[in-house]
Amino acid sequence: MKLTSVFTKALIFAADLHKDQYRKGEPIPYLSHLLRVSGNAIEFGADEETAIAALLHDAVEDQGGMKTADRIRSEFGDRVCDLVLACSDSTTAKEEEKLPWKDRKEDYIRRMKTESPDAQLISACDKLDNLTCTARGFRKSGIDHFARFYGAREGKSPQHGRQNLAWYYRELIAIFRIHYPDIAAELDRLWEETFLDEEK
Repeated sequence: MKLTSVFTKALIFAADLHKDQYRKGEPIPYLSHLLRVSGNAIEFGADEETAIAALLHDAVEDQGGMKTADRIRSEFGDRVCDLVLACSDSTTAKEEEKLPWKDRKEDYIRRMKTESPDAQLISACDKLDNLTCTARGFRKSGIDHFARFYGAREGKSPQHGRQNLAWYYRELIAIFRIHYPDIAAELDRLWEETFLDEEK
C-alpha cells in the first residue's frame, strides 16, 4: 500500500486540530497517540482511507463534534468520515453535554460489535496504544496511576477507575478477537498484566 498526498494532508489536518491537546496526565503531545494508532493500523493491513481515519479517530470526539465531522467529510470523503464516527463515543462539541462515561462506553461496545472490520481495526489499534500506556503507567506508579480515570476523578478511589477500565477493555477484546486475533492476543497480555487481580 502506498500512502499518497492525501495522507500527508490528513496528517497536517490532525496535527493542527490536536495541536493544543496532550495525553491524559502527561506533557506528551496527543499527536503521538494518533501516529501510533495509524501506524499500527497500517502494520495490520489498513488501506489509506482507514489509515487516515485512524489519524482522525478522536477528532470528532475531542475537537469540535459534528462540525469537525463535516470538515472531515468535505476534505477526506464519506468513508473516512463514517469510520471516524464509528470510532467516536460522543459527537457533541461540549464536554458538559456528553453522556456519563459508563453510558458512552456501553453504547460504544454495543455499536462496535456490528461495525465493519475496518472500524474495528482502528478501535483495536487505539485500545492497543492506550492499554500499552496504561500498563506502563501501572508499572511505574501502581494503583495511583488510575487516579486520572473515570470513577477516581468523580471522587471515588483509583481502584474504582481501574475496575471500570478492566471491564471496558475486557468487553472490547472479545469483539476484536474475531477479526484481529493477533491484536487481541497482545491486548490479552497487557490486560492480564494490568488488571488480572481485579477479576479474582
